[in-house]
Amino acid sequence: MLIQRAYKTEIKPNDKQITFFRRCLGASRFVYNWALADRIALFEQGEKTSQYTQCKKFNAVKDDVCPWIRKLPYIVVESSVANLDTAYKNFFRRVKQGKEKAGFPRFKKKGQQHSFQLKRGKITDTHIYFTGIGMVRLCQDRYIPTDAQKYGNYLTVSTQGGKWFVSVLVYEEVEKLETTGEVLGIDFGIKDIAILSTGKVFSNPKVLYDAEAKLKRLQRELARRNKGGENWQKTKAKLQQAYYKVTCIRKHILNEISSYVVYDLKPDVIVLEDLNVSGMVKNHHLAKAILDVGFYELRRQIEYKAEWAGIQVVFADRFFPSSKTCSRCGCVKSDLTLGDRVFVCPDCGFEIDRDLNAAINLQKLGTVV
Repeated sequence: MLIQRAYKTEIKPNDKQITFFRRCLGASRFVYNWALADRIALFEQGEKTSQYTQCKKFNAVKDDVCPWIRKLPYIVVESSVANLDTAYKNFFRRVKQGKEKAGFPRFKKKGQQHSFQLKRGKITDTHIYFTGIGMVRLCQDRYIPTDAQKYGNYLTVSTQGGKWFVSVLVYEEVEKLETTGEVLGIDFGIKDIAILSTGKVFSNPKVLYDAEAKLKRLQRELARRNKGGENWQKTKAKLQQAYYKVTCIRKHILNEISSYVVYDLKPDVIVLEDLNVSGMVKNHHLAKAILDVGFYELRRQIEYKAEWAGIQVVFADRFFPSSKTCSRCGCVKSDLTLGDRVFVCPDCGFEIDRDLNAAINLQKLGTVV
């Protein structure tokens, strides 16, 4: 099966290349804001426009508005207008769907633009070619495949935590896994990230909680600095690096869980909960803990890895009482509270860990489906 896979890795640009990247970030932000202002003005006049029309219009005025942009690759302009076009269409799509927060595109401020696109060049085991600046060193050798059938036309360059990254779209063949024929139920939680119907438990490392003291200290230090000053910039960089470290640790843990579920257990069917995370975080006592776990990211990883492996993913109904139903006799204990960590069946007297009970019920649901 031919799949699309993005390979994202850190790069080591020199000072001249970093200056070029920063100019591209600024240009991308400028063009995006110009295109958004143009869209708003046309909408107020009752007119419509398109990505192609806006690119053509910008080309006609760029010598007057920003003559410096001619020194940068044109794809920076083109991709920024395309990104705004996508954001605009997504807004109207969400409006038609009746979403409460449709998310109208916002103007980008300096420091908020973290990525831009360039045309793809030559890729080797150790370097990647960028238009206008030449070869840039890859931090991880032989990570991006050099023998792929096909590559995407563009590279996405991004920055986070003071580091630079490149993302390359690759089309490659993957083989379907030989599955075991089993059904696997997975219950998500806060105390433990994932509880499998096999009895395997992945505990929550509480990454944000452990880093919270350092983050608060850096935020207080940033507040004392003169905004925009040299020391303010240094503290801001430290704060970004601390947040980046939290993100990396969380993603690494979630990748370990999703890889174990798909590639180690190799079930035929995986049954997950359809959690309403946006509703769950309205509980302010649990909101931080829920967001720290990363339920959506874990679900996303399991979904795409299962699709690559040819494994079916089934979602339980949002109101399916997986925790309140006895996994032995099927009795529903309606008065079960969040504080009850052990499920005791009022009918047959069966005792079992609450989360394991839910995972087994999800597994049985997948067997029926």
